[in-house]
Amino acid sequence: MKKLFSLALALSLGATVFAQEKKDLTLNIVPLPQHVQINNGSFKINASTNIAFDSEEDKKVAVLFQDFLKSNYNLDLPLAKSAKSNSIYFSSKNAKKGNTEAYELNITADKVIVGGKAAGLFYGMQSLIQLLPVDKKASLEIQQASIQDEPRFAYRGLHLDVGRHFFPVEFIKKYIDILSSYKLNTFHWHLTEDQGWRIEIKSHPKLTQIGGQRKQTLLGNYKTDGDYDNTPYGGFYTQEQVKEVVAYATSKYVTVIPEIEMPGHALAALSAYPELGCGDNPGPYTAAQTWGVFDDVFCAGKEETFKLLEDVIDEVIPLFPSEYIHIGGDECPKTKWKTCPHCQKRIKDNNLKDEHELQSYFIQRMEKYINSKGKRIIGWDEILEGGLAPNATVMSWRGDQGAIDAANQGHDVIITANSYGLYFDHKQGPDQNREPLSIGGLSTLNSVYSSDPMPSKISEANKKHVLGVQANIWTEYIGSSNKVEFTLLPRVLALSEIAWTQPEKKNWKNFSEQRAARQLAKLDQTSTFYRVPEVYGIKDTTIYASEYTIENLKPSVEGAKIFYTLDNYDPSELDLEYTGPVKITVPNSKERIFKAVVVTPSGKRSNYIRVNIINTKK
Repeated sequence: MKKLFSLALALSLGATVFAQEKKDLTLNIVPLPQHVQINNGSFKINASTNIAFDSEEDKKVAVLFQDFLKSNYNLDLPLAKSAKSNSIYFSSKNAKKGNTEAYELNITADKVIVGGKAAGLFYGMQSLIQLLPVDKKASLEIQQASIQDEPRFAYRGLHLDVGRHFFPVEFIKKYIDILSSYKLNTFHWHLTEDQGWRIEIKSHPKLTQIGGQRKQTLLGNYKTDGDYDNTPYGGFYTQEQVKEVVAYATSKYVTVIPEIEMPGHALAALSAYPELGCGDNPGPYTAAQTWGVFDDVFCAGKEETFKLLEDVIDEVIPLFPSEYIHIGGDECPKTKWKTCPHCQKRIKDNNLKDEHELQSYFIQRMEKYINSKGKRIIGWDEILEGGLAPNATVMSWRGDQGAIDAANQGHDVIITANSYGLYFDHKQGPDQNREPLSIGGLSTLNSVYSSDPMPSKISEANKKHVLGVQANIWTEYIGSSNKVEFTLLPRVLALSEIAWTQPEKKNWKNFSEQRAARQLAKLDQTSTFYRVPEVYGIKDTTIYASEYTIENLKPSVEGAKIFYTLDNYDPSELDLEYTGPVKITVPNSKERIFKAVVVTPSGKRSNYIRVNIINTKK
């Protein structure tokens, strides 16, 4: 894998610092640390600098930092077991007890000390990397400072659906690099769907041989009688590849949680084993070629269904050291259950009231089996219906109510609803004509940053049950790794900050115009795709005036330029460059249309901002 991203997503130290409401000063680090004190002077890294460490665990992080400097600055520094002057010292020796994700970073004229245990030491390294200069040919100087930092939430997650579209192992590793660079700690791997089963199960090989393939895929937006590409599509991860991904994630202090969907979203599995569908003569089934929710689900009345799913769990559990297995549980239509003699017999034999209680039976039975293997379940908030074991965790995706209900019942909760902007497959700007094809919805960088993933209506006593926050990328309309990156970046920057930083310390202007802008400048030097945010300082609007001045515009990427037009043509770098206030005079009964675009050093462009200036005088 080319070293396009990895830890190279680092930021450099800002030329200036900013004052928050409480007069705290901070550096250009994403997510924003909890406590920062900036001192005079700097630490200079040169060929004589060594990288020191305490324990073998500390050495792992020291080597990551050594590799980063070698790959990005062509500087190969030696490792040492003792810290002298001119050292960068990774130490767990004096780390405070308690939160293992906390860290301290102390930078003086002759030494840098990164303190913390395990993940905390790794996060301290990430902050240190972000203090290195953007210009890789510049002198490596780091501002003297002292940082004490720890996360707000214990669970900070990012999801990827590989069922609708499949992505190779090397990209999955890059995805893990991205999330770990911003101190996210959980990768939710959505491995099974109606459109494809993506994980090898040796006891049931047809799950991937048949269920891992679909005949064709919908073109364009969802339509009942849509057009298709007439091209077979498939792919899956072998168990050896899964182990490789999990080991890689572990090296970056990321936990991988697998999701095996049940009882709905099962068409791919049913295409392989149609006997697990409802009725006496079910099927035939094919893996879905379009998107949506389908009536064909696992039969809840057949013992064969539970035997296969238990076999799947038996093979999945050894691959993932996570304490959790995600079992889905969402969007399960009951239509086929209502007419299935096996499901109706199950309802009668177990004195269940209806098909909703049958789903509860299904979920609870699988939960007990997973618990018997020493694991806990996570499921989407529909699993609340009918009751759960107290150690089950709920992902609240349909708004706050699922979180409130789960917490009231004593369950831990992860916030993942789009009401917080957390569905990253939704478009990033309001005008669909200016955005790539998507499933719809709206999740802007600002909306993600402005959200606080602590439901306002949850009781004070139950806030302890909110473990954290996760963003989801569903891939109905995301068929390439490039587009995954585009949907992820820059919104992952905002996600990291709402997951890590206390809400009273957030500052949108500083985040967007300084820290995120610097981060995107770093990204712009790589082959990573990202969406360039629109120019800051104006919005799409209409103004009635005979004269108007456009001023105080700022590019959304540090080092980028702003270009504009006044003739309603879309601007590019061939047009006028914005360098200061633009005074626009409009004749009577006329209008002028100002459009501005950000163009980065690599040539990437933002969508344009449009201001209509209309003179209504006749």
